Amino acid sequence: MSPAEQHGNSRGYSVPTGRPYALKELQAALGSLGDHLRELYDGAHPAEYEAVADALYTAFQTAAGLAPAKSYTGCPEHPNGALDPEAPDGWGRCLICNDRRRLGLRAQGVRGARAAAAAPPAGGQRRLGYPVPDPPYTLQALRDHLRTVEDRRFHLGFSSPPEEFVRIADDLHRAFIVARELSRPRGASGCSEHPGAPIDPDAPPGEACIFCAGRKRRAQRSATTPEMLPRIRRGERRQLQRRFERPPG
Repeated sequence: MSPAEQHGNSRGYSVPTGRPYALKELQAALGSLGDHLRELYDGAHPAEYEAVADALYTAFQTAAGLAPAKSYTGCPEHPNGALDPEAPDGWGRCLICNDRRRLGLRAQGVRGARAAAAAPPAGGQRRLGYPVPDPPYTLQALRDHLRTVEDRRFHLGFSSPPEEFVRIADDLHRAFIVARELSRPRGASGCSEHPGAPIDPDAPPGEACIFCAGRKRRAQRSATTPEMLPRIRRGERRQLQRRFERPPG
């Protein structure tokens, strides 16, 4: 490409409105994170993580404003559709697609249920379009995420493509989730994955975390194959067993 063509292309590019100010604000927010992080140590009190979580959330909001809008459901077909409040593990969050998938499995019967139980998970769940890191949430995990943010921050500029702002917004959201979990009060459950989780009174000893206990129960329910009742021919009556004896009358 000739210098004249390069000059013409550079003159044809215009910086999006508000990007210089927002990028300067993002750089300033990220620059103050290092001071907060140096004061943390293993075993620090949860209150000491609150300043880091607040600064990360502010930086994340700024980076999300610089990046293109995310999909609400994570579904390319229904990006702004309804969220499924009871989405099974490994499924997406789109209520329309999940209902369609449930109807298909119901039509296939037991064979479809077995295939669904054996299917691998469809990737990590995304909360409102942004990634959530896998636990456990530790200070080292927070440092690793912030190191990735610093590497991306070094290459950001006014003319950076939108994908670069999407990546740094995703990394900032991961770091914010870790810092937020570390800032929660430590519960009596002793769970390293959910430090502030409440206690499940019905869980056996050593499994007091209510989130881990609920996940274990859901896994047990999904692993069992539904029992199909025998088909009743026309003219026959189904024999049902009574749970309780009829009182003598």
